[in-house]
Amino acid sequence: MEKKHYDAIIIGGGPAGLTAGLYLARAKAKTLILDTGIIGGQMVLTHQIANYPGVESISGYQLSSTMKKQAKSFGCDIKSNINITGLAIQQKSKTVTVNDNLIYEAPVVILAMGGRSRMLNVPGEIEFKGKGISYCATCDGDFFQDKEIIVVGGGNSALEEAVSLTKYASKVTILHEFDHFQAFQHAVKEAKENPKIDFIMDSHITAFAGTETLEKVSFKNLKTGIVSEKKIDGVFILIGYEPNTETLKNTSVKLNHRNEIIAGDDLQTNVEGVFVAGDSREKKYRQVTTAVADGTIAALSALEYIHAS
Repeated sequence: MEKKHYDAIIIGGGPAGLTAGLYLARAKAKTLILDTGIIGGQMVLTHQIANYPGVESISGYQLSSTMKKQAKSFGCDIKSNINITGLAIQQKSKTVTVNDNLIYEAPVVILAMGGRSRMLNVPGEIEFKGKGISYCATCDGDFFQDKEIIVVGGGNSALEEAVSLTKYASKVTILHEFDHFQAFQHAVKEAKENPKIDFIMDSHITAFAGTETLEKVSFKNLKTGIVSEKKIDGVFILIGYEPNTETLKNTSVKLNHRNEIIAGDDLQTNVEGVFVAGDSREKKYRQVTTAVADGTIAALSALEYIHAS
């Protein structure tokens, strides 16, 4: 198999990985970003980013495109839509095998794999995924013009996307399993003041049903135990993420009970020369800005490690 050598390999091309790549490449380290999907990660799916310092408002796609262009301008190699078939990172010289026929080698690896949308895992969810069930308001909102939809979740993303979806839908019902929201007050206020939004609290969906497409949902009130049905055109499930750390299961990288990567303040994991950045690591807050900060710290720590080796 062909083998190519780099100073640093970054697995993941979201904001954390792109920032790390920018810093490393600008410092003249030969750097490679590998991503199993499209560059930009979950940021690409964000309709509008209005809290990125210095930028009043920008789409996630635009911001990721700018970050990618900037990283490449400093000489960072970027490869997307690849399949990682081997990962050997315990030894001093670490290798990543791609598509079973190409090996990339480097003394440093930064894990920036991010996460993915969490599923409810109830009957009918898999069957109607893409047929009325969506996990991305930005991607699929315009398919529900003048339709009635449900948004499942109670965090910032769920409430903000529910408000965004009122541009298309005739009615949006936010369904949440608690009697309160885990979102910032301004997001709660905006949702409650929108005349197109209703609320079903203390409840969770128990099943999805329909013929060729989703037609109705069953949901249970967690306080009364009563199960109800509601005819609906679409459901957006926005209940958080799961870290993309499956490829680490056969490595020595330490994970917590949620399969998030554990690291110190310098973002080095328990494996020497292996760092982490972004949503795949154990931390409280997950924003584009925190991912960018992680990418910066991981890159600077990695550079220090390279120079000391």
